[in-house]
Amino acid sequence: MNPSEAMLSDILHRAQVEGALGARPIADVLAHARGFVAALETEVASVLDLGSGAGVPGLVIALDRPLVRVTLVDRRTTRVDALRRAVTVLGWTDRVHAVEADAEQLSNDPSQQGRYDAVVARGFAEPMSTLRIAARLARVGGWVVISEPPPDQASRWETEWVRSLGLSAPERCGPVVRFHVEQAGT
Repeated sequence: MNPSEAMLSDILHRAQVEGALGARPIADVLAHARGFVAALETEVASVLDLGSGAGVPGLVIALDRPLVRVTLVDRRTTRVDALRRAVTVLGWTDRVHAVEADAEQLSNDPSQQGRYDAVVARGFAEPMSTLRIAARLARVGGWVVISEPPPDQASRWETEWVRSLGLSAPERCGPVVRFHVEQAGT
């Protein structure tokens, strides 16, 4: 484990102790978050992590893709404060930013719509709300990547509705599903 990953593991462990992250072993949390990293195309330069909470998967994306700019969004002041401290400790303040905002309001802000190469969400909200909000924030030609239940469960994505958001059909990528943004979200 490299020093940055060890520091991130410590930060995530503290988040668990504080109740900001579930009880799964940190190694499992990192492995699941790396499913998001693997789903990102190499040309992705900016990522927005919706409902970042303790910073997963956004901080893991920043760890594994050091050239990517990451924006961590959460509406809770305490979580954003913790994220800002984590980013400072990790030495990533030049490329990772924590923003206190309501994602729905953010997605309605014309200056934010279509701004990001990829929008990711691990456990943000009900799947349809997550997809609708993320589709507004990702740029045309970009990606939306969302955590997915185990592969033995039926798809939860209605094809017509997904297409109405300007997105491609879902593509399963390990523990996540990704959508290509074909036209601006509504």
